[in-house]
Amino acid sequence: MLETTGAKKPVTTNPILDATGVAKNYGAVAALRNASLSVLPGEVHALMGANGAGKSTLVKILTGAVRPSGGRIQIRGETREFSSPGAARRAGLVPVYQEPSLIPDLDIASNLRLTRTPVEPFAEWVRELGVNDLSLGATARDVPLAIQRVLDLARALAAEPHVLLLDEMTAALPADLAERVVDVVRRQSAAGRSVIFISHRFVEIAAMCDRATVLRDGETVGVLKIETGVEERIVELMLGAKIEKARGVTHGARSTATVAGPPRVAVRNLAVGKLQDVSFELANGEVAGVVALEGQGQDELFEALAGARKPSAGTIEVDGAAVRFAHPADAIRAGLALVPGDRSEALLMHRSVRENIALPFSAPFRRWGPIALRKERATVTAAIERLQIDTRAQREVQRLSGGNQQKVTIARWIAAETRTILCFDPTRGIDVRTKREIYRLLRELAGQGFSVLYYTSELEEVQHVCDRAIVIFGGRVVDVLPVEIADEAALTRAAYGLPRQSEVAP
Repeated sequence: MLETTGAKKPVTTNPILDATGVAKNYGAVAALRNASLSVLPGEVHALMGANGAGKSTLVKILTGAVRPSGGRIQIRGETREFSSPGAARRAGLVPVYQEPSLIPDLDIASNLRLTRTPVEPFAEWVRELGVNDLSLGATARDVPLAIQRVLDLARALAAEPHVLLLDEMTAALPADLAERVVDVVRRQSAAGRSVIFISHRFVEIAAMCDRATVLRDGETVGVLKIETGVEERIVELMLGAKIEKARGVTHGARSTATVAGPPRVAVRNLAVGKLQDVSFELANGEVAGVVALEGQGQDELFEALAGARKPSAGTIEVDGAAVRFAHPADAIRAGLALVPGDRSEALLMHRSVRENIALPFSAPFRRWGPIALRKERATVTAAIERLQIDTRAQREVQRLSGGNQQKVTIARWIAAETRTILCFDPTRGIDVRTKREIYRLLRELAGQGFSVLYYTSELEEVQHVCDRAIVIFGGRVVDVLPVEIADEAALTRAAYGLPRQSEVAP
């Protein structure tokens, strides 16, 4: 259960920041519908919600990086509109975003000049945060990620903000630096300054925060006082009616005829980036889901398996043999191919459907001469028909819908007979009908002995397509759930590092 640090100090009742009815639309997509947030002077206020709830969008609106489509923002009772991050900063709202905001090719001193940050207060905060050997002449890209996060925070603190907004500040930090951040937040609160704190770690919320505002599907669904046992109520608010709905999901048929022999892929004690000592196996004929909140190491996992990133420790085995990938081409030769969520990373947008699908396997169709176009076309046509790709606009892939573009990406590796497909949020931004077609296709592939590692930011997908769910939190595998119990409620609890409901003492 959540354990708080004791009674929080009293705060005044007049909010320093009061946002009501904030909305943001991107065309027909509503990133925020009706979000409200009220922060008191001296308060540390948690902003919580599942992936896609709208937390980061709200922070960007409050700090002038994004213009809202509706709603009202008041600072000390005065209605304000921020046309830029500079305008919000001058009003006292200063963020530290989830990703580092330093310009990589500039040195630290130049980055400070860009935001008119005074050097002496910045340097003092850097030392307070535990970094004692920083050179202002160092190029930002040469500074480790964790230290970049500390520099972002020191730059924000040097601006003496009235409201400091921290978006997953501690996610990429080692324990000693994370504790320094906790201490700084407490000191800001004691000095009467306010902090909005976004974190997936309930331990941090309990240690620092006074209240929590919970978002779901772009709306504020509750404001809670932080006290013992409140994490259960927060999870309920995050999921809403989905808790009961998820329990009634009917699972599709699962293949029981997995191919004998060693696992298709085995990850042993893998460490890369945020990942620490991760181990699991992916069987032949299995669709294994990977579930994680933002920034827990899932990106590094898929990049390592796809050959785009070298592990610092551990091994990867394919069909029982250890492999090392110096380049994505090495992973492809070993039979592992990535289907990214961002189709533009995988496709040649100005080339045809045929060229995009044929890209990985054109070489076998030529022998020191012209490509055997008839054989290539037959292979591509079979893949197009299998995935039911709409090719009316096939001259250029960029003219296809997002769903058909993703089908082209998957068709490429099916046509190349790649036996392991690494799907990283493959249905992001795709309509419901196409999602179901992709689910069906992946289940068919599993039935034919293909293996699929499937990360999704939409937890309900796990029960539609996966055999089990591997949950990562804080860079480690914290649970593995069979699909029969991997509903949204169970996955959300595990993704936040909480025990299974059956393990909670009554």
